[in-house]
Amino acid sequence: MLIVFLILGLMNPLLAKLTPEIFKMTIGKSLAQTIPEPSSLDSWTQFYKNMTQIGLVVFALMFSGTVSSEVNQGTLINLVTKGLHRWTVIIGKMISLIFQWTLCLILSFLITWAYTLYYFPDDKSPYLLQAVFPLWLFGLLLMGLVLFASTIARNSYEGLLITGGGVVILGLLNLFEQVKKYNPISLTIENLDFLQKAELFQDYLAAMIISCLLFVLLIILSILLFNKKRL
Repeated sequence: MLIVFLILGLMNPLLAKLTPEIFKMTIGKSLAQTIPEPSSLDSWTQFYKNMTQIGLVVFALMFSGTVSSEVNQGTLINLVTKGLHRWTVIIGKMISLIFQWTLCLILSFLITWAYTLYYFPDDKSPYLLQAVFPLWLFGLLLMGLVLFASTIARNSYEGLLITGGGVVILGLLNLFEQVKKYNPISLTIENLDFLQKAELFQDYLAAMIISCLLFVLLIILSILLFNKKRL
């Protein structure tokens, strides 16, 4: 898992740096000269695109069976019969998911930051932390959704389908302009604006609060459902 995010972290600034050369080879040198020189914004554009289109998808794929697979294999029966509370299984798995998501995101972020600073020492990306925090928060919500889906699903495929369905619903809601500032998925779309405009961060506080509330709700529902689940 860490290797995937390590590679993504390396790719982001390198792709931004090599983009002019790629254009020269594909559309010709004369046309390529009309394209602006790459900057730190191009590197961070790659970062957020890769995190949302690859990083979060990899997590959903990897952990879609985090509960259902253990239930199917019967590995939890002995632990529960020996006195382990069912809610601790859910909390333990959630802590593990949060830790892994945070570690992977920090690793990719730091690598991208270091190489971006080396290749593009400009001041076009002033608010790095306020841009990455909403992404981390949405990842937290996604981990809660993955855990909830895996709790009610019979296998990893069903869990992945439920998780994907939840994300699709959020995406469809974002088609309505009046909903955007309350929709958690906006936290993965507006990152480049967060990166450049400090005041915009405040406009999406509602989406962040709703993400936290939904995360807590998903964990509570996961515990309640797991308490009734036949092992």
